[in-house]
Amino acid sequence: MTQILVTGATGFLGRHVIHTLLGTGAPLACPIRILSRSGNPWPNDPRVEHVGGDITDATAVRKAVAGAGVVLHLAGLVKRDPGSADAMRRTHVEGTRNVCEAALGAPATRIVVASSSGTVAVSRDPVVHTESAPYATGVVDHWPYYLSKIEQEKLALAYHEEGKLDVVVLNPSILLGPGDIHRSSTDDVRAFLDRRIPNVPSGGLNFVDARDTARAFVSAIDRGRGGQRYLIGGHNMTIRAFFGFLERISGVRAPRLVLPERIARGGAAFLRRAYAIAGGRFPLDDASIEMAYRYWYCDSALAQKELGFEARPGDETLRDTVGFIRNEAGTKPGR
Repeated sequence: MTQILVTGATGFLGRHVIHTLLGTGAPLACPIRILSRSGNPWPNDPRVEHVGGDITDATAVRKAVAGAGVVLHLAGLVKRDPGSADAMRRTHVEGTRNVCEAALGAPATRIVVASSSGTVAVSRDPVVHTESAPYATGVVDHWPYYLSKIEQEKLALAYHEEGKLDVVVLNPSILLGPGDIHRSSTDDVRAFLDRRIPNVPSGGLNFVDARDTARAFVSAIDRGRGGQRYLIGGHNMTIRAFFGFLERISGVRAPRLVLPERIARGGAAFLRRAYAIAGGRFPLDDASIEMAYRYWYCDSALAQKELGFEARPGDETLRDTVGFIRNEAGTKPGR
């Protein structure tokens, strides 16, 4: 029976992937091995084996990969702070190198790598991108997270192109849905619910349910095409439409003020200084503001055709996201 190793299993996507694997049925349901620093969230399930360690520790990675026939490489670090650039590069690039090098001496027949739609599907204009789009280096050149994901992709796919490993890359858009206990992906929704977003940016986004994304990763084990990138996105919409969606679901009034990017960034700089003088901290960083004025549209037709990917209705995803955030915080609907 094929051993499946999952890195990043304790993260938002990783937990949904494990849940999907455990509910799939043999032969995929077991055995499953996870590499994690923080222990095993499934200690009472004999199908889940835990290997302690960090993705940047080559020795721990070799131990985890040993004997695995499939690696779902989901380990990642999501930060918008430029000061985290080195940590993100170590996690995404050196971590991926560790996985690939370890797999060279193991029976691994497939490595499925979790990247981001933002490696190719982002622009200053409302363009819907496909897998054939070039890397968006010119747009994301000062956002370390996306630069490290581009480098990660190139590295992983090079192992495939050189005939060393069978690699498939999946590129999810913004992951929403229940279960983001680490607040790695749903903080923008939290900011909306807390009324921390002062204006309506003019950009656009794509979001996808983490549960649907997890099923796409499991499907890629058997159905993914080696050397291929798959965009995993659910719903393209403007930020204004997204805020309207959230307003209807949550009861929290969306911001009405529309500002050009230059004015929004200038206003944020002023407020940041004012907050600092008052001993506080302005809640929005420059990167978040700038990203909201870009378009992150993508087309998932290839994943639908080859992986059987299906995205549930957006209102279901947003309703479950808002419900989880409120239940976790113990808050009542805002008005």
